[in-house]
Amino acid sequence: MGKKAKIGITSDFLEDGKFRIPGPGLKLLDKIPDIAYEVLPDLLPNRTPKPMLGALEIIPEQIRGFDIIVTSSRRWTQETLTGNNQLLCVHLSGVGYNGVDVTALTNAGVMLCITPEAMRLPVATAAITLMLALTTHLIIRDKLTRQGCWTEAVRYQGDLLTGKTLGSIGIGNIGHEIFRLVEPFGMTHIAYDPHVKQESVADVAVKLVDMDTVLSESDFLNISCPLNQETWHLIGEKELKKMKPAAFLINTARGPIIDESALIRALQEKWIQGAGLDVFEEEPISPDNPLLKLDNVIVTPHRLARMAQGDINIWDEIIRHLSQISGGKVPDGLVNKEVLEIAELKSKFEAFR
Repeated sequence: MGKKAKIGITSDFLEDGKFRIPGPGLKLLDKIPDIAYEVLPDLLPNRTPKPMLGALEIIPEQIRGFDIIVTSSRRWTQETLTGNNQLLCVHLSGVGYNGVDVTALTNAGVMLCITPEAMRLPVATAAITLMLALTTHLIIRDKLTRQGCWTEAVRYQGDLLTGKTLGSIGIGNIGHEIFRLVEPFGMTHIAYDPHVKQESVADVAVKLVDMDTVLSESDFLNISCPLNQETWHLIGEKELKKMKPAAFLINTARGPIIDESALIRALQEKWIQGAGLDVFEEEPISPDNPLLKLDNVIVTPHRLARMAQGDINIWDEIIRHLSQISGGKVPDGLVNKEVLEIAELKSKFEAFR
């Protein structure tokens, strides 16, 4: 029998001291043999984690003595791993890992896991919700109704999705799911993704095109790519001006993929018709951000995809991965597969087998 795994849970899973995900919560961990777990404190004596881009950075003292850390919105840097030769895996709930120095983890022989299967349906549903709300002017019509401006609503003519072109920048798990869900609407499907081959999207009738084509032909342009050095400000003034004046931009991925200052101009000057945003360059969004004053944009607080069943599915996927790791198996949600060739990882993993 292998080593007993010690698991640390960061406190961003808690709200008022209680586990914030519906269902049995941390009690599910009791069903995994040969593990021990505890919730980590955010603050330690004489050390305060540094705030970085809206999230706290994990510090070395917090994770010392643990084999696996499960977290939702903490940041990991080279400094985080200082003096640590025990950590085997960092497990993130969700799919975004732009707050993690993946190279630092890999070099230290630490696996990075995410929950892609649990997130694909909730995020795809969120993107389609924004599309429908924008094309029907839902928020404006609701506001006018509440204000007693019944007849003014006639000025806001909605439209159908049928016959429109849905384009996506990125067609991984989530992009693929969006196209699957909108199939009954009878839209034309196009996408730009240099990492995907045409045959892999045949089941959702997507035509892979170049960047200029997806920008210029989309009536709805969805962003479903990860945030990295190549995609930071991928959509800027030049790209926005290539879009149709009647087009809508949807972003449920990461805020910095879009140059927000350029997007504000595009919405103010009507380069495009509108936008649906669940993510922003600065989170939480500043109260004086010009986006909040525009009526052709719908904004939500990076939580539109957080649904009760989705959260339960995320935790179920985490439990499955933890069971695999504690049993000495490679987890399904592994991101940095190259770490499997690192001698230090092999040595740490061997203790669980």
